[in-house]
Amino acid sequence: MSDQPELLAAAREAALETGRMLRSALAEEVRISFKGEVDLVTQFDGRAQQMIDARLRARFPAFGILAEEGLSRDTGSPYRWIVDPIDGTTNFAHRFPVFSVSIALEKDGEGLLGVVYDPMRDEMFWAVRGGGAFLNGAPVRVSATRDVGRSLVATGFPYDLRVSPENNVRHFNNFILRVQAVRRCGSAALDLSYVACGRFDGFWELKLKPWDVAAGALIVREAGGRVSDFAGGGVPSFHSDLVATNGLIHDGMLEIIRLGEDGPAGEAPAEAGR
Repeated sequence: MSDQPELLAAAREAALETGRMLRSALAEEVRISFKGEVDLVTQFDGRAQQMIDARLRARFPAFGILAEEGLSRDTGSPYRWIVDPIDGTTNFAHRFPVFSVSIALEKDGEGLLGVVYDPMRDEMFWAVRGGGAFLNGAPVRVSATRDVGRSLVATGFPYDLRVSPENNVRHFNNFILRVQAVRRCGSAALDLSYVACGRFDGFWELKLKPWDVAAGALIVREAGGRVSDFAGGGVPSFHSDLVATNGLIHDGMLEIIRLGEDGPAGEAPAEAGR
């Protein structure tokens, strides 16, 4: 299938409709249950996932799908949607207005298009492979920051941080001493989109899932950025440790990550605290 405009339109429409439902849902009672120690889910996660699946399946019934809330359908098609119905469920459950709807489409395991919609700011990021990245129709590019010490970066923490030593704390400590500032927004899809449009210079996180990054990583690449694993290699759809940057500070961020893998957080460098 070569009708990329139709595919993109379907993803954008599904994200927009679902995002508007979620925004309205903030006025309703949010019922919370837990999938793990701190990994929560609400009744709206399932509702949003059903909405997206129904809209996409009605237009492309042969496509497969992989979504966060237990939905996986292998149809034998080379095309598969990868969906996070609410990226930032903890924020949503607490009515903290930072969450998004993330929809990606891959063909033969390679990203074809990605859409990330922020219903609270009515911002829709999207990209099609080879076609650039956009925010509400306007082209976006990554930042021009070259010095990692002057960069604004973002991260998140895995849901098993209370029980696993691989919890990003050492990396966070090392970064906070070596960059201008670190933000923790709670939606990896939005963090990646913000790298793409230059609001963040870089992003790193551990133990991510395909639905967390499939759309956002493609948007970063199409905006001129770089995405890799912690070793600097390529990132397949199911890789969990990810670094995304404007490309100019990528090696610098990888060096800081290596500090966290080699041992405890070090002392502040001489230039820290600017």
